[in-house]
Amino acid sequence: MKLLFDENLSHYLVGRLEVLFPHSVHVRDVGLERADDRAIWAYAVAHDHAIVSKDEDFAERALLEGPPPKVVWIRIGNCTTPTADALLRSHCEDLVAFAADTEAALIVLP
Repeated sequence: MKLLFDENLSHYLVGRLEVLFPHSVHVRDVGLERADDRAIWAYAVAHDHAIVSKDEDFAERALLEGPPPKVVWIRIGNCTTPTADALLRSHCEDLVAFAADTEAALIVLP
């Protein structure tokens, strides 16, 4: 599963999670650091990434439009990079199952 981290999450997560989620990127790495949600959505579709965000807008859009892309909605407030890293690692099996489910559009963590 390739992840596209939204700007509300640290770009350091890409490197920290490379072993579990290879070929993941952060919006800033692909020139989308100030892009609107539509541009991020389109990039995720075109490059087969799941969007990881703390933004409820992506969650709502996933439910309305369905996949692709898939959306991982992280529902924790301000948190450190290690906290976000630990959350994604602890749900790795859930994320793999989510990726395999062709009809699932959204997973909410925690």
